[in-house]
Amino acid sequence: MALTTKVAAGFGGMALVLMAGSGIASAAPDDSVIVNSTCTYPQVIAALNAEDPVAANALESSPMANGFIQDLVNTPPSGRQAKIDKVRAYPAAAQFSGLIAQVANTCNNY
Repeated sequence: MALTTKVAAGFGGMALVLMAGSGIASAAPDDSVIVNSTCTYPQVIAALNAEDPVAANALESSPMANGFIQDLVNTPPSGRQAKIDKVRAYPAAAQFSGLIAQVANTCNNY
């Protein structure tokens, strides 16, 4: 699988924070970082650029992943968990969980 596709799967779900387990309908403790985030799209991208510029470039080059992140950020917290659960269907996304957690925990600093 190409890096862009992997990043699309991983960051398309930005909500994968620490993968609490697939198929769980309610918010897992680690999901709350994403579900309750107040970060804007520019903050997420700035944090991602600071944490991993290569991954940030791949994300920004993928219309699918980029669109998903924008949609996730613009979705109210009450609707984010469903998006998180959908992304868990992509096993390739699991490798990005650490980076996703870092971005989720630092994006408010940007």
